[in-house]
Amino acid sequence: MAAESVLVAGGGAAILLQIADERVGLGVAQHSDFASRPLDRLHATLRYVYVQVYGTGAERRFVSRAVNRAHRPVRADAADGRPAYSAFDPQLQLWVAATLYRTALVLHERVIGPLDEKVADRVYRQYAVLGTGVGMPAALWPADRAAFETYWNESLAALEVSDEARRVARDLLHPRVGPVWLRAAMPLARLMTAGLLPESVRAAYRLPWSDARQRRFDAVISVTRLVWPRLSRGIRHLPAIRCLRQVRAEMREAAG
Repeated sequence: MAAESVLVAGGGAAILLQIADERVGLGVAQHSDFASRPLDRLHATLRYVYVQVYGTGAERRFVSRAVNRAHRPVRADAADGRPAYSAFDPQLQLWVAATLYRTALVLHERVIGPLDEKVADRVYRQYAVLGTGVGMPAALWPADRAAFETYWNESLAALEVSDEARRVARDLLHPRVGPVWLRAAMPLARLMTAGLLPESVRAAYRLPWSDARQRRFDAVISVTRLVWPRLSRGIRHLPAIRCLRQVRAEMREAAG
């Protein structure tokens, strides 16, 4: 499932869900720079996901070490009424992995169709690697899909979108720099991001929504659902294939 590059359309929604947890939002706001490097977080996330899901043990460890190096300075003590945070907090690792799983599942069901129950159970168990790959204890991943639904709903209810998270969202959805194609694609990206967010989270970010936007969103999903399954697997999986090749080339270079 993870190789279907149409799932990249959920990247913006996944990021906004992640930073809707105040601790993640503070870490991203203080240690990332969406404004000057709008594609970096998406690229890093895709690289991590593809390698954790499809790479060898050595490839997964190679990418995990790079992620952990980047995460090392992402920490702060509680101060001025703000909570402490650390990129190595297992609960935050669980939340980030959960947002990636949930947005991928929602898009897959909308565009490609629901998974068979047994396949869905297997995919769910395997998605735990997105957390365990950076140190989350495997036991922290909810035991089954029903337990995940309970965790997900409780987590959504507890979210409080901060001003820092809204600023990061503005930088993400309205990039001031970047290639021309990126800025041209942003109206569609904003529509998809807002449309894939739970209504409560969309409202907390103060993202505009209306019946007309809902109709446009539904139309995009309908057209994609007609076209996507007819594309060759090589096209649909191209980003994952290229990412794995890039990581393998980097590992060969590092080995001398």
